Amino acid sequence: MAVYDPKSLKAEEFINDGEIQETLAWAEANKENWALIDSILEKARPKKTETGCVCSGLSHREASLLLACENPEKIQRMYEIAEEIKMAYYGNRIVIFAPLYLSNYCVNGCLYCPYHLKNKHIPRKKLTQEEVRAEVIALQDMGHKRLAIEAGEDPVNNPIEYILECIKTIYSVHHKNGDIRRVNVNIAATTVENYRKLKEAGIGTYILFQETYHKESYLKLHPTGPKHDYAYHTEAHDRAMEGGIDDVGLGVLFGLELYKYEFAALIMHAEHLEAVHGVGPHTISVPRVKKADDIDPGEFDGGIDDDTFAKLTACIRLAVPYTGMIISTRENQTVREKLLRLGVSQISGGSRTSVGGYAEAERPHDTEQFDVSDQRSLDEVVRWLMEQDHIPSFCTACYRAGRTGDRFMALCKNGQILNCCHPNALMTLCEYLEDYASPETKRIGYAMVERELERIPKDKVREIARQNIADIRSSNRRDFRF
Repeated sequence: MAVYDPKSLKAEEFINDGEIQETLAWAEANKENWALIDSILEKARPKKTETGCVCSGLSHREASLLLACENPEKIQRMYEIAEEIKMAYYGNRIVIFAPLYLSNYCVNGCLYCPYHLKNKHIPRKKLTQEEVRAEVIALQDMGHKRLAIEAGEDPVNNPIEYILECIKTIYSVHHKNGDIRRVNVNIAATTVENYRKLKEAGIGTYILFQETYHKESYLKLHPTGPKHDYAYHTEAHDRAMEGGIDDVGLGVLFGLELYKYEFAALIMHAEHLEAVHGVGPHTISVPRVKKADDIDPGEFDGGIDDDTFAKLTACIRLAVPYTGMIISTRENQTVREKLLRLGVSQISGGSRTSVGGYAEAERPHDTEQFDVSDQRSLDEVVRWLMEQDHIPSFCTACYRAGRTGDRFMALCKNGQILNCCHPNALMTLCEYLEDYASPETKRIGYAMVERELERIPKDKVREIARQNIADIRSSNRRDFRF
């Protein structure tokens, strides 16, 4: 029987079923132990230092206890602390990105994804490089600077060479004042050698969702194809970091398995990356199973309601305060609005989940990976964020300044990253306002920029940011950054 060891490189040792079962039993037994719960909440709370705020985070056992707690007052306190942590590390900034689907060819048999091999009534499509270029121009014309590219697993149709060629094409497109400045990659688990190639291509974060950490369920949900190999998939982030990729992203597809199990395992995975590499996950995504062609979410018995989803998100924020959290357009406006307060720091906007969807005037549905619940335009999303007092940020400065991996985490954990991120967010927002925003969004945006400039604590930084913004507004100069 495998023994739990967060420093092990074996999946069944760092994601250990016995440890998870013991954790869940302990959490259930102590979910009304108010003194213990209060002590954990106090541990999670941000502590002020000379440089800002620091948070200790929580172990998977401590966080699982909070998730098990059903007391409304304690849950409300979790929400309050989650918001405190969010503001301490990320302020009121929300990073915006868009997914770009390159190909839906796939050889896997995943039961929750319409791209599975046996689905014969979904059209199969793979973008040519000219089509990639057209998609990028359409995304740039919306105002996007950051993409997450997606592709099914198919060694014939989507080999690593195709992915690398697409990345090169994306970075090469300079249209009007538009540039894609960061390409994150969400593709199937691969080899150390291929991760080195992705690193050399200049990717940002390598993202790979586990879908479910419960091995028995994992094998049933992935009956055929390379993804059936639980260990190879679960150990992929270690290979990516061995290949030189500094920033990796985790994610669970909530709804496939019991959420408390998935939550404990997710936090254990973050602890494992920290223990082995000295750097936890750069991002954690929190998608839920959604309807799609040939997929009915009701077939899975692990579904969670909106209130549980909110508590789960808050508990992730308390456990791993330094990690960016992502919520996509799978969720509707109401859900996204609530979760933004509880720890989410990145959202997609104006997204299309079909292959080749952006260059078309009408939203195509025939090749969508899942139904998009939030179908607002990017301009509507930007305006909505500002009306909620969030700064829409298109910043990619840390990635391009080499503040990645342990360098980013060091700045984040001691609160120093705020000195870069706040002015960078304002400057990239001004780029959006000048080049892409509707008149009303522009009016609301510049009012926000004026207010937020005054919140920059350092006089010199504030004046440089103010001058850069003046240059953005009076000329075609772009891409200022701290």
